[in-house]
Amino acid sequence: MGGYKAGEVASAIAAKAVLDGVREKGAKGASRRPPADGQASSTEAWIIRECIQAANRHIFDTAHAIPQCHGMGTTIVAALFSDGRVTLAHVGDSRIYRFRGEELKQVTNDHSLVQELIDRGFFTPEEAQANTPKNLVTRALGIDEHVEVDVQEMETQPGDIFLLCSDGLNDMVNDEEIRLTLSKYSANLSQAAHELVRLANEGGGKDNVSVVLARPRSGAAGSVGLLAKVMGLFTRGS
Repeated sequence: MGGYKAGEVASAIAAKAVLDGVREKGAKGASRRPPADGQASSTEAWIIRECIQAANRHIFDTAHAIPQCHGMGTTIVAALFSDGRVTLAHVGDSRIYRFRGEELKQVTNDHSLVQELIDRGFFTPEEAQANTPKNLVTRALGIDEHVEVDVQEMETQPGDIFLLCSDGLNDMVNDEEIRLTLSKYSANLSQAAHELVRLANEGGGKDNVSVVLARPRSGAAGSVGLLAKVMGLFTRGS
């Protein structure tokens, strides 16, 4: 995360904590346990929120225990696929897009100063981009002891592609270029990912560029206990 020390340490902690947590809770066949606020509507939503919050606490505690890591943080996006649906979670300004048919849609809302000013009506998106520093995040893992995780669930359709990326991609490659690239290389997600990274680097490559592409598997089992459900998980540090 730009401007913070040991971002790569924070992102590594987040990746391990969330993946290990999902595997552990899934293997135990965790039953549905909605929290008091009623936000989690499924086992998957509860699991992914709990795992990301646990990762946040781990990063926060590590940052306070090791002076060299003080102030470190990371953003996170995660996708947990099950039979005909996907549970998406994020903290920070890394993004998740859905490519369906020929339409690209950003399905997460950036936790950033730019987005907050847009949401409050102070600027149009164009004005905010021109007048506000892009990389000031308003929410991240490890900065505070507790963090709010945005979780949503949606139905998937055959042929859907989900893109998880750092802002190193979308700051350098606009949405239309991303859409055209996914359309051209939709049959080969590995090639599509490499092309997106190439375009970002060609456009300036001012930040690390991370890309994960996932296509839901048709007929995937609905049990959380099957690790094959974990199709895409991405964390980013500095």
